[in-house]
Amino acid sequence: MKPVGYVRPATVEEAARAHAGDPEARYLGGGTNLVDLMKLGVETPGLLVDVSRLPLDTVEERPDGSLHLGATVRNSDLAAHPLVRDRYPVLSQALLAGASGQLRNMATTGGNLLQRTRCGYFQDTAKPCNKREPGTGCAARDGIHRDHAVLGHSPQCIATHPSDLAVALAALDASVELHGPDGDRTVPVTDFHRLPGDRPDRDTVLRHGELITAVTLPPGPAGLPSAYRKARDRASYAFALASVAAVLDVRDGVVRHAALAFGGLAHRPWRARHAEAELLGHAPDPERLTRALDAELEQAEPLRDNAFKVPLAHRVAHDVLTRLAAARA
Repeated sequence: MKPVGYVRPATVEEAARAHAGDPEARYLGGGTNLVDLMKLGVETPGLLVDVSRLPLDTVEERPDGSLHLGATVRNSDLAAHPLVRDRYPVLSQALLAGASGQLRNMATTGGNLLQRTRCGYFQDTAKPCNKREPGTGCAARDGIHRDHAVLGHSPQCIATHPSDLAVALAALDASVELHGPDGDRTVPVTDFHRLPGDRPDRDTVLRHGELITAVTLPPGPAGLPSAYRKARDRASYAFALASVAAVLDVRDGVVRHAALAFGGLAHRPWRARHAEAELLGHAPDPERLTRALDAELEQAEPLRDNAFKVPLAHRVAHDVLTRLAAARA
């Protein structure tokens, strides 16, 4: 049995120093993903840095109208927060679609962004996996990959990112605030997660020792139509086969702002820039929506068993956008 150290720092600075000082350190928040991976032998930390009691558990409105979400705010509290439900319904809907009430009561904002893929080969230490052990191969490519990526994958890895929250944050142009040994920095959510390339073991751009301290949402007016929709194998708490987070501002019959992100299709939340460009300045009629989604999803490279994800994502997104457009008609 491998011994595991444990510390509970009192400040963010202490946490970053403790983590940076041990190459096998892991941050522990709600533990809803890390502890599971430790039980499977996928994660074998030498030190657990417990950040669950750091003073990062508040939701605050800033003077400019932005919303500051502390990294240890529980998913259930964030989903129910009045400002989130009023201004960013897509975020509340994504959180409620993501897990059972028991898990939402434990899982944190920062931890949700850092959860690792649910690829069965990643979680099985008897199988080769470049994400778990670089250079061993990707068993999913020739194995069971119905749930795997159709966008942005590489020969090294075809895993998908499991977070629902991250997809909504990508559509909202949120940013992630970090603290580490070199000080503070801010990274857009859309740049926080990585595509696999030749380093699928690196899920994010986090440097060792860095800690997520908060997520910031840009100012959002009340009532701006946004929505999250998730297609899954069962209605109760399954990971997405394809999901869509959308924000659509239609005025005088023309799209003034469009933000669209897909989940379940790639190694990270997939911001649909091509689709957004096709929508801006045009009436959101069915033909325009189809053209926009075609422009985005033509980049897909489905595998043997998951080509169904492309039309599935298209239909889900088309329906969500149609409903949002009608809400402002």
